[in-house]
Amino acid sequence: MSETDTAKGVTGEDEVVDLCRELIRFDTSNYGDHSGPGERAAAEYVAGKLAEVGLEPEIFESHPGRASTVARIEGEDPSRPALLIHGHLDVVPANAADWTHDPFAGEVADGCVWGRGAVDMKDMDAMTLAVIRDRLRSGRKPPRDIVVAFLADEEAGGTYGARYLVDHHPELFEGVTEAISEVGGFSFTVNDQRRLYLIQTAEKGMHWMKLTVAGTAGHGSMIHRDNAITELSEAVARVGRHKFPVRVTKTIRAFLDELGDALGTELDPEDMESTLAKLGGIAKLIGATLSNTANPTQLNAGYKVNVIPGEATAHIDGRFLPGHEEEFLTDLDRLLGPHVRRSDVHADKAVETSFDGALVEAMQSALLAEDPIARAVPYMLSGGTDAKSFDDLGIRGFGFAPLKLPPELDFAGMFHGVDERVPVDGLQFGVRVLDRFIDAS
Repeated sequence: MSETDTAKGVTGEDEVVDLCRELIRFDTSNYGDHSGPGERAAAEYVAGKLAEVGLEPEIFESHPGRASTVARIEGEDPSRPALLIHGHLDVVPANAADWTHDPFAGEVADGCVWGRGAVDMKDMDAMTLAVIRDRLRSGRKPPRDIVVAFLADEEAGGTYGARYLVDHHPELFEGVTEAISEVGGFSFTVNDQRRLYLIQTAEKGMHWMKLTVAGTAGHGSMIHRDNAITELSEAVARVGRHKFPVRVTKTIRAFLDELGDALGTELDPEDMESTLAKLGGIAKLIGATLSNTANPTQLNAGYKVNVIPGEATAHIDGRFLPGHEEEFLTDLDRLLGPHVRRSDVHADKAVETSFDGALVEAMQSALLAEDPIARAVPYMLSGGTDAKSFDDLGIRGFGFAPLKLPPELDFAGMFHGVDERVPVDGLQFGVRVLDRFIDAS
């Protein structure tokens, strides 16, 4: 932002779309093995935008090309506990041939910004940048210190981003007690009188695991009772078809009570089919939080059609509810059987906090000021975020990336999907809400 732009009174709302588009144009695809371009260029871009308004951001590179940017904004009362606003710069890969618009072009079409990361989560990165830049240009200090962190590697578990910073640079987060980040604060329109905004207060734990079966190698024309592929395939099928029992956590109970009140009907989690039928576009997000889950995602075995391999492997994406990790692993081992060896590729805990306190009140008041029919409600995320790492520092995490969305937009389906996009007016709404939230927090 030039001095001329500042003199013209350019606001966060004015620049958030361009910031989002520019961030999308950095291909930060994370393949999980350092084969991608990394986040360094995007981290340097963010650092430059923060430095333009007087901050002194630091870039931390945990591995060549894998970089995160962190800065602290001094508040009116530095003695108060600080707030962390964090987002990740990496994205999952995208195949351009599958998309309506180039996933790394940051195009604006049909009232939306299109591209990989538009909802996960360069939209929130852009809104955070826009709000911080606007406040510093206009000399508006936040009530308390704010730490902003734009992180690497979230899409592969955060090892080279949040986890690295928590383990090696915890001083960056000194005094921080609360945090906001992704996959929360988005709207779900119930009717003309009520729009719910889902605030993430919990997320499932994860066990990304490799399954291995050893068998006897041999000629494909022979009879083999000890075929690794057969044994593994049967185990994977049992896991993939298994329905884990419904377990109603405190977060899900609170969400169903709030939604039931808004709908004027009781929602029964034990009757999952009818409950999910009432949730519309958010059924995908909520359905997976009613039980543990385990989904087969990869299979690998053999190298020639007439050779029976001596080993077969598979990968499972396992997610467990808060308080139900032991039950999940017990059920999984029973399904796999004695001949399948499992090992974790990446594992992390579940986290859950209560839906109360001054920060929650600040979210509700900021949303109501911009949307008179808003109602903030807690929910659980079926995936995972960098909040898991920051929880180790005692930081209470919430998903609050506010977006008012059109009811017909399949928001949940765009996470890691094709044609990812975010409404322009949604980004501008988010800037206004975040600005109010900072004042109220």
